[in-house]
Amino acid sequence: MTPVPPPRPPLSPLASPDPSSTAAHLRPTLGVALIGQKFMGRAHSNAFQQALRFCNPPLAPRLEWVAGQDRAELERFAATWGWKRTTTAWRDLVADPAVDLVDVATPNHLHREPAVAALAAGKHVLCEKPLAGTLEDARAMAEAAAAARGRAFVWFNYRRCPAVATAWKLVREGRLGRIYHARASYLQSWGGPETPRSWRFERANAGSGAHGDLNAHLIDLVRFLLGEELTHVHGAVQRTFIEQRADLTGRPARSDVDDALLFLASSQGGTLCSFESSRLAAPHQNANAIELNGERGSLRFEFEDMNVLRFADAADGPREGGWRRIMCTHAGSHPYAEFWWPDAHLIGYEHTFTNQVADVLGALAGRQPAVPLPTFADAFEVQRVLHAAVLAAETGHSIPLAEVR
Repeated sequence: MTPVPPPRPPLSPLASPDPSSTAAHLRPTLGVALIGQKFMGRAHSNAFQQALRFCNPPLAPRLEWVAGQDRAELERFAATWGWKRTTTAWRDLVADPAVDLVDVATPNHLHREPAVAALAAGKHVLCEKPLAGTLEDARAMAEAAAAARGRAFVWFNYRRCPAVATAWKLVREGRLGRIYHARASYLQSWGGPETPRSWRFERANAGSGAHGDLNAHLIDLVRFLLGEELTHVHGAVQRTFIEQRADLTGRPARSDVDDALLFLASSQGGTLCSFESSRLAAPHQNANAIELNGERGSLRFEFEDMNVLRFADAADGPREGGWRRIMCTHAGSHPYAEFWWPDAHLIGYEHTFTNQVADVLGALAGRQPAVPLPTFADAFEVQRVLHAAVLAAETGHSIPLAEVR
């Protein structure tokens, strides 16, 4: 083990979860450790801070450790976000009895080892999506979670948009009736030829490209909203349009993951599903969209207008029928709205992570979440579909999910 530095005093206003709140210091606490301090590490750190300030969880997170590779960068990160200790050896934090939950925010190929080790040590685990870079790693993680004392969750944060949670409730209430179609697309444009090759463009590290990054969210949302599994992938097409990129030093390097992947699937109940992901779909920036069409109604969600859910009720008839625009910001009517601002005062991307932390802290204290939390078992089902779609693209055949274990 590496030498353990002493805890640092708070160096910024963020360093204490809520210094003005007496109640925050009286409630039980949960020791949290974070592995990874880049994009997702920042999002997760902010969520642990803000959940205590806004969501009144039954447990108060203590930010005990952050682990990464660059010591100087770790020190700056910890000072900004209020983490007590830093380490370049993640096993330090797994071994610490002060840590109750380990948050894994590393590249995909680095999820398995720390997650499995943390579960074996009796910790709870939060892991970034997709669960892993490969089906084999995802299976091992799901099996470890099933055998563990601790709970294991995955950051499928879009479930916790108030509009998506409202859609889930409408489906549960039967407002759509039998669902015929699920159309899901996630379109971005940041992956052009000028984008240097990072781990996200390396199959060995990412597992796949736009498919694992973006379709993973879509598959989770379709499973979540339908409340049933996908049973067949009927066909798929994948493309790597940009096969060579400059690496971070400017030297030419090969990109061996998909830039786009489209596939068709069907669910246990017979819903016909389409999925499309791309990093080359300009001018879309983060266009995560899903539409369900049913016998009694339809709904549509678009993340670039994330506070809004569109709903159509077939009972309205042809004269008055059409899309209603529901602003999902009303406390008491829309899940999670009670944490934030008055009606129509909008929330954003970061709030989905905070909402998830609030639900995880509640679940660990025995509370029911507003909508179901995604588990390692859920994420393994997503990984099976991801794998089946790649097999369908490579073979040109329909792939029954029963054959993907």
